Amino acid sequence: MTAATSESAASATPFAPGPDAWVRHAATVPPAQAYPGVDELVARFRELADRYPALVTERRVGTSALGEPLYCFTVAEDRPTAEECGGYVVVGGVHPNEPVGAVTTLHLATALCEDSDLRAHFGGAWHIVPCIDPDGARLNEGWFAVPADKRAYGRHFYRPAGDQQVEWTFPFSYKDAYFDRVLPETLALMRLLDTTRPRFLTTLHNCETGGVYYYLNRPAPDLYPLLADIPASLGMPLATGEPEAAHAPRHAPAVYGCIDMKDAYDYLEGLGADAAGKIAGSSSAAYAEKYGTFYFVTEVPHWSHPDADDDSPAEQRYADVVAHRARALDETGTFLGGILDRASPHLTIATPFLRAVRDFVPSLTEVAALESARVDDLPDRAATVAERHDCEASVHSFRIRVGGMLLRALGAELAAGTATPEVRRCHRELLATYETWEREADRVTGEPIAISTLAGIQYGALLAAADHARAADTTAARPERTGEPR
Repeated sequence: MTAATSESAASATPFAPGPDAWVRHAATVPPAQAYPGVDELVARFRELADRYPALVTERRVGTSALGEPLYCFTVAEDRPTAEECGGYVVVGGVHPNEPVGAVTTLHLATALCEDSDLRAHFGGAWHIVPCIDPDGARLNEGWFAVPADKRAYGRHFYRPAGDQQVEWTFPFSYKDAYFDRVLPETLALMRLLDTTRPRFLTTLHNCETGGVYYYLNRPAPDLYPLLADIPASLGMPLATGEPEAAHAPRHAPAVYGCIDMKDAYDYLEGLGADAAGKIAGSSSAAYAEKYGTFYFVTEVPHWSHPDADDDSPAEQRYADVVAHRARALDETGTFLGGILDRASPHLTIATPFLRAVRDFVPSLTEVAALESARVDDLPDRAATVAERHDCEASVHSFRIRVGGMLLRALGAELAAGTATPEVRRCHRELLATYETWEREADRVTGEPIAISTLAGIQYGALLAAADHARAADTTAARPERTGEPR
């Protein structure tokens, strides 16, 4: 997608109020064959700023761990408006393996620049961060260019260790848990939220396979029908199967309350796990709560499968499906852990992939144990087809992602010429198993989804949620910029 095609598509559908406004906006994202890399994304935003200098302001809000500037582009009618509190904050790239938000942010900025009625409807400034983790995003660019290729996705995949993820490294203190090792990228986002005190915040995420689902920090019943209509209008199902977090409250089909780390702590503690040892920091949603911000997330999948929203009963019992996932995760963790243990004494290159797998590989057997611990408390009923699909797909996802990163860690030694015979043996063994996993994953992955569909759903849904925040906002109750956060 070029900036020009995005511009023409946005101007072709000017804002018009009405109950279907956000459904119509979801269909305006033009076709794209690839996700932009970091340099390309920033360049496109700068092109937009050059075309609309009276509307777009670029500013640096921080620096990444590797020294890369972090940018925010503000779209507002004038500088006084841009500096007011109570606007809208949109953040892309909070997880670097989730690039749909790159397309969404660019389309949003273009539409706001072109459509004065859209700007007037919302009022206030839009503060858009195209990519908050450029260091991590660059490590995924190998598959951004061919996003429909599942094998390229796995072999060029990178996701940071838990305590290196922007979304989950906000300060946190609860019971025996305490976290203050805030990343520089997280600090930049904290400063942006403290400066803007937004009425609305969305961090742009996407999942891997299945259907669409949402998170929000407070119930919003008027939004729920729209959140079903927007993906349906583009032929996408909701994800009505197994939830991502068992402790997150369910407000409506595929609509959940935010993943709250206090709830996660209590949930893990109830299962007998070391909750303080497993939780890093809190989220952007929790940090912005002191400003009365309405927080919203749309999760869209790269691949879709017809089982994702099939609520008909499957042949298996629900407890059996969960138990099967637990066994498969335990087997995966045991195998990858064996490879990592054998190779580790011989590894000389401290790659990000190695740091990530040293965090993720042990977590596979830990998650398996937690899943096994809850089996006896599950309701005695048949699993739905969607629940069975989600349990199967999650196993394949862990194999492809974590196994792919371990391959990259071992491959770095081979490429550098520092691999010992044991590292080469581990690489060959892992590669043979990984190729089997790739073939098995094809069965549950489903079909790749057009980028324009994914970004369109995200775009339409964030506008709908921002409109909800605009309508619900009580400016008089919002703390003044010079006052203390409430």
